[in-house]
Amino acid sequence: MKTNNNRMDSNELNCVAIGGGTGLATLLSGLKKFVERDLNERPQIGRLTAIVAVSDDGGSSGRLRDELQMPPPGDIRNCMVALSEDSNLLSKLFKYRFEGDGQLGGHNFGNLFLAALSEITGDFAEAVKLSSEILASKGHIYPATMSDVRLAVELRDGSIVRGETEISKAGTSIKRLYLEPEDCQPLPEALSAISVADIITIGPGSLYTSLLPPLLVQGVPKAIADSSAMKIFICNLMTQPGETDGLSARRHLEIVRQYAPEFEFDFVIVNNQTISGRQRELYKHEGAEQIGIHGSISGDTIEGAEIVYDNLLDEADKVRHSPDKVAKTVLRCAALMKKSVPARL
Repeated sequence: MKTNNNRMDSNELNCVAIGGGTGLATLLSGLKKFVERDLNERPQIGRLTAIVAVSDDGGSSGRLRDELQMPPPGDIRNCMVALSEDSNLLSKLFKYRFEGDGQLGGHNFGNLFLAALSEITGDFAEAVKLSSEILASKGHIYPATMSDVRLAVELRDGSIVRGETEISKAGTSIKRLYLEPEDCQPLPEALSAISVADIITIGPGSLYTSLLPPLLVQGVPKAIADSSAMKIFICNLMTQPGETDGLSARRHLEIVRQYAPEFEFDFVIVNNQTISGRQRELYKHEGAEQIGIHGSISGDTIEGAEIVYDNLLDEADKVRHSPDKVAKTVLRCAALMKKSVPARL
């Protein structure tokens, strides 16, 4: 690893979070609390950037994508809301979903706003930037690519399945995941953010439909490899029925490395808090099981990455990452690497 020693010793860290879905939004909502803190406090994030998957084809995002030939806005909208002030009325407005069976039914206001602004500006990336400014965002958000990309998989029987919605059901039958077109290019601004990053995170999120798609964009894995940043993988809490049935924390990381062999992770963050019996029974009924506990991980490393255990659970009925806990554990990894921030936050 080529750690940027000068930056890692600084109060201000440049952090790039890569992924999609609710997992990325959860992480961002925790990390934003460390942006622009008192200069006497450590750590402080000087610049926070999200690089977001744009391969969604379901719900409001999928409808707008098909009708307007625009990138799906849903995951990006979630990130914009996560990086805004929670008490802000505009933030609540961007979350609003129309009810009913009419043409507006099921659409999210934030998605429609992005769609309208995209047509006005003629540039989806510019629409995202302007929307973030309206929401007083504490970070920068870039689509993983501006190409009209679709997810596809080749199954072990040789058949092809297309679309994120269907792929999420393919699970262990997946032989190869790829983007159509495969030669899609990243935004230069995203590559620039990666090049000056001190911390790059991947996860948490759906393995095949949120975490891997940005890494399939040409040039992104190489940019991560060339960056002097510390690389962190944040493991999911539960397996996902139909997508990651039976996959361990180790296997999650092995699959990521299979698709992006250009770089290695320095740390893998794993939850060590057992979920409640009620939660376990509920998720068992759905076909999901907890990842990373009960002696399922041997050794201190996975794929060469040091394992950092912590209680990452949110205090809620559903099994979710706590934004505050996972953000603090990410920054604790910086402490373990360079002793530039307190080991316990």
